[in-house]
Amino acid sequence: MKFLDEAKVYIRSGDGGAGSVSFRREKYIEFGGPDGGDGGRGGDVWVEAVNGLNTLIDFRFQQHFKAKTGMHGMGRNRTGSKGADVTLKVPVGTQIFEEDGETLIVDMVEEGQRFRLAAGGNGGFGNAYFKSSTNQAPNWANPGLEGEEKTIWLRLKLIADAGLVGLPNAGKSTFLASVTRARPKIANYPFTTLHPNLGVAIVDGREFIIADIPGLIEGAHDGVGLGDRFLGHVERTRVLLHLVSAMEEDVAGAYKTIVGELEAYGGGLIGKPTILALSQADILDDETKQEKLDALRDVSGVEPMVISSVAGIGMTEVLRALRKVIDEAKAQDPDIQAATAARGHSGRKPKDEPMWDDEDGWDDEE
Repeated sequence: MKFLDEAKVYIRSGDGGAGSVSFRREKYIEFGGPDGGDGGRGGDVWVEAVNGLNTLIDFRFQQHFKAKTGMHGMGRNRTGSKGADVTLKVPVGTQIFEEDGETLIVDMVEEGQRFRLAAGGNGGFGNAYFKSSTNQAPNWANPGLEGEEKTIWLRLKLIADAGLVGLPNAGKSTFLASVTRARPKIANYPFTTLHPNLGVAIVDGREFIIADIPGLIEGAHDGVGLGDRFLGHVERTRVLLHLVSAMEEDVAGAYKTIVGELEAYGGGLIGKPTILALSQADILDDETKQEKLDALRDVSGVEPMVISSVAGIGMTEVLRALRKVIDEAKAQDPDIQAATAARGHSGRKPKDEPMWDDEDGWDDEE
């Protein structure tokens, strides 16, 4: 399935149904009077975040969504039925913007979250509504109100715990393939990865999600290479894994290039916790490896880790380091703290929510 993380969509809610002009005429009933019913409300346009989607490819084939018009009112005080709603089903992490592409309408960050994008028009009043002591036979009714219409932008930002950044051929896809069941394309040429990939890594019995994005090069924020448009997919991560290939002649320069692009992009990526690793380290002898580690340490101010996805060097250690940062970030998350406090001191869990175990994590069994 092709990856698509941005789509432009036209939506229109349904018009309200018109009220009815009708008079009661029945045998043996001396006074009839107006009995026109109201029109039904037009259908709404909703957006819903659902599980099982990780791309907006469905919106490439359908860009127009229109809800149904409400049924018109009828005689005998019969109100028209409401028009059918339309629901746009999007992946979790989708942002909805106005047509200007900058005004955020809603951020769909939770599975099952629903938001009404356009309300249907109200139905018109039938002539029975206008009956009064001074106007006992009104012969008019209201038309239904028109629905709303607008053009919106859908932008997907994948929700993952950890994100991989680095130059092309830094070993990001190989790392993802070695620690998860994801199977990204791997080849010995730049920009093998053309769209983000997700994978679930497991370390010490604990799972977390890793996102791999296409490589960055100098000038990516100006559109060089594949640009920096995919960096949005690591904005929501709790930690970044910055891979610098051991094949780089100037590892310090490679590090500075990525840091410069992250800084130019913004989005809070510079201030995000980052683990630095020298990847593909199995190709170096000990002396050259130490020289490159020293160069990375001097330019970054942190101790880089040494890994090799092919040889399996340092993989468990880097996964544990990522897991540790993720756990610390979750412990400081006010939403998670509130959910923990809601469980109370009895140790019981709310219905349909797993129990937390300090050693093993979330446990589905009571």
